[in-house]
Amino acid sequence: MFLFRRSDPNRTRFRALRELYRSFTEQNGPEARSRRLLRDWLSPEQRAQFDANNYFEVTGSHTGRRYRVQYGTLSNVVELDASGQPAIGWCFVPEHALAAGDVMLAQKIALETDEAAVLALAHRFTPRLPSLPRVVRRAY
Repeated sequence: MFLFRRSDPNRTRFRALRELYRSFTEQNGPEARSRRLLRDWLSPEQRAQFDANNYFEVTGSHTGRRYRVQYGTLSNVVELDASGQPAIGWCFVPEHALAAGDVMLAQKIALETDEAAVLALAHRFTPRLPSLPRVVRRAY
């Protein structure tokens, strides 16, 4: 019985092949492909916003209101007020489960082409504002 394993050249090949497969699936999986497609459809300004902040802003087709589409698939569209703060949240998604980039692309196209029909179907919610630190006072 051996206490130590002998080095096997096939073992290092297997590790290299496994690493190659992992990197290939990361770069060509559904999430990566949907993100690439989304970036191709964004304007240069929207692409810069998306790369920096993981969201982009869209102007509605009928009212001209601004909407922020955040990375995600649910409750990720927020209507902005005049000062750029979240005012109303809108939740609308395609019928079937899709990768986040595909959902965001569908939301972008829907808001830019038929805003009124989309908002008639969407569920409205109150967006969660960033919480401020609470001041705790102790009663002595």
